[in-house]
Amino acid sequence: MIRVSGPASPYDPSYHLLLNTRKIRDLVARERPDVLEIHSPYMAAVGALRADPKTYGIRTFQWHSDFIDTYGGVLEDKLPRIPSPLVRTVTRPLWSLVRSIARRCDATLVASAWQVGKLTSHGVPNVVHRPFGIERDVFRPDARSFEARRELLALAGRDAADERTAVIVGVGRFAIEKRWDVVIDAFLRVRARGRDAVLVLFGDGPERERMKARARGEHEAGSPNAGAFADDVVLPGFSKDRAGLARSLASADALVHGCPFETFGLSIAEAMSCGLPAVVPDDGGAAEMHDPASGEQYPAGDAAACADALDRLLDRVATDGEAMRASAARAASRLPSVREQFEEQVALYAELLARRTSEPR
Repeated sequence: MIRVSGPASPYDPSYHLLLNTRKIRDLVARERPDVLEIHSPYMAAVGALRADPKTYGIRTFQWHSDFIDTYGGVLEDKLPRIPSPLVRTVTRPLWSLVRSIARRCDATLVASAWQVGKLTSHGVPNVVHRPFGIERDVFRPDARSFEARRELLALAGRDAADERTAVIVGVGRFAIEKRWDVVIDAFLRVRARGRDAVLVLFGDGPERERMKARARGEHEAGSPNAGAFADDVVLPGFSKDRAGLARSLASADALVHGCPFETFGLSIAEAMSCGLPAVVPDDGGAAEMHDPASGEQYPAGDAAACADALDRLLDRVATDGEAMRASAARAASRLPSVREQFEEQVALYAELLARRTSEPR
C-alpha cells in the first residue's frame, strides 16, 4: 500500500482528495503494475489516465459508487421544486465524464445486474458484471446468540432479558445519500403506533450528529412525539470487529435500509447471510437484494411506507421467523464468497491481459 498525501474532503474529513496527479503517474511508472484500476471518477481517474500505457498492462474502471444518481437524487429531495428534466440536464455532463473514462479502459466492472443495464443504456462500453463477495466464515446464521441480542437491548438501556422488544438494526456510512432520515422517521412512526422496539444503527460519518438530533425530534418542533422515543435509537459508532458485527446482525430481528443509490448493497448481503430478514427501498442495488420470502420493500424515500413495511416484516417474523431467516441465508448464498469474487476478478484480468498483449500498441 502506497499512500499519497492530499487534503481532507470538506464534507467528510475521513476522505482525502488525490490532487497530486503527477505523483500518481510517477508511481505507476515506478511500480509498472499489470492492472491499473480506477476506483474514483475524480482526480484519481485523472492521475491514472495520465499514466503512460507503456508503464502498465491493462487499465480497468471499478464502478462502485453511483455518484450521478446520488447527486441527482439529493437535488430532487432537497429542492423538490426543481423539475426532473432540469436535474437530468445538470447531471448529463457527468455521464459524458463516465463514458470518457470507460472508453480509455479495458473494462468497467460493476457489482449489480441493474447497474450493467443502466451503464450500458448510457453508452458506457465494456461493462462487466462481477458481484461483490461475502465473508461466509464471518457472516453466518450460527453467529446468532442470546448474549448478543441482550447486548443490543442493553445499548438502548432495555432489560437484557426482555424477549418481547423487537431489535432492528442498520449498517452503513452516515452520509446524506444514505437516507438515514427515512430509516429514523420510519422507526419513530412504528414506535408511535405502540410497537415495542429499539433501533441500533452501526456506522459513522458527517450526518451522525444530525441523525441523533432527528431521533430527538429536533427537526420537527411542536410534534407531539418529538423526542418521545429518542432513547430507543442508538448509534454506537463504526465497528472494526466484523465478527462482533456479524453476531449483532444474526441476533437482531430485522435490518432496515434507506439508501436507494447503492451500486450493490454489501451490508444488506452480509446481514442476509447472517439470516436476518430485511426491509429495503425499491430502487438501486438494495432493491436487487430483496427476497420476498424474507423481506419487505417500500417506495424509496417514503418514510411512512417504510414504517408500514417494517411493521409488516416484524409481524411476519413473530409468526414465521425461523423460515424467514433460512430464506434470507439461502438468498445470500447465491452471491459469491470473497475468495470466489477474487478468483473471478483475477481470471478476468488475466483474460484482458492476454488480449492486450496480443494486440499491437
